[in-house]
Amino acid sequence: MKHLKDIPLSILDLAPIQANGTAADALHRSLDLAQHAERWGFNRFWLAEHHGMPGIASAATAVVIGYVAGGTSRIRVGSGGIMLSNHAPLVIAEQFGTLESLYPGRIDLGLGRAPGSNHATMRALRRRLESDGEEFPQQLAELRAFLQPQSESAAVHAVPGEGLNIPIWLLGSSTFSAQLAGVLGLPFAFAGQFSPAWMQSALELYRMRFQPSDVLDKPYAMVGVNVFAADTEHEAHYLSTSHKQMHVNLVRGVPGRMPPPVASMDGLWLPHEQASVEATLSASIIGSPEIVQEGLKAFVAATQADELIINSMIHDHAARLRSYEIVAHARND
Repeated sequence: MKHLKDIPLSILDLAPIQANGTAADALHRSLDLAQHAERWGFNRFWLAEHHGMPGIASAATAVVIGYVAGGTSRIRVGSGGIMLSNHAPLVIAEQFGTLESLYPGRIDLGLGRAPGSNHATMRALRRRLESDGEEFPQQLAELRAFLQPQSESAAVHAVPGEGLNIPIWLLGSSTFSAQLAGVLGLPFAFAGQFSPAWMQSALELYRMRFQPSDVLDKPYAMVGVNVFAADTEHEAHYLSTSHKQMHVNLVRGVPGRMPPPVASMDGLWLPHEQASVEATLSASIIGSPEIVQEGLKAFVAATQADELIINSMIHDHAARLRSYEIVAHARND
């Protein structure tokens, strides 16, 4: 049985752009958050690839990783994740080889198979759409091969990248990548922050299918969870309404920047939109320090996670920092 005090805590950041704010503001806040996270003892700081989203500034994920790694000294920095279907595997090998060369021993490469964008954006990214999620295992194998030492006669070399020890994680919100990560003996990160319905089945399948490898001798699962923590339960629920409003906009097909919180969601969503938001965020932990600590303990007990990665989409930067500070103290108290 795992206990919260023994579980590493990490951060998932989407570099949210505030209403009336800019991408530059969002990226500067991400670095400030990472610097605080390093002082508070968080294990890693991951950034997510999304495209064409007015409220997310981390589309050029490798560039932002370099910015954050350059402004910190110890915390691991990585992708949560790179959507491999959008990129040639050689490009990712070179990008992350460059990052690992600059910040040795601190870079993680988390990979997902979803596009992270709509159809038109996918076409703009890829030019052609022959590649889809079903090709992910082959793309992964190609990428891993580029990162292995190659003979001088090899036709293609990833420089930098070749021969570097860059940890690869598979990310998932269903069971596909869970099964693949298990078969390959790779660490697995599950997106419990937006896919709680699949969480237990994916984790069970990963552990059941796990085969020891030269990477891991036993399964290692990191699980994502939304946390909205504040000094009072009322304030925490108030802060969570920014995320809820953003999700309503997604349901309506009109994603936007992060709005300020509201006193009540009444009148801001239709019944089916409310149902969608509540289902998506059903695993979220919202409350005071005491409630958050108990919620994290229960989450670890339910998932048997080896690590938690926390997502806190909070509008006010000071309140967001305070939320993560509460989470850090919850593990240590």
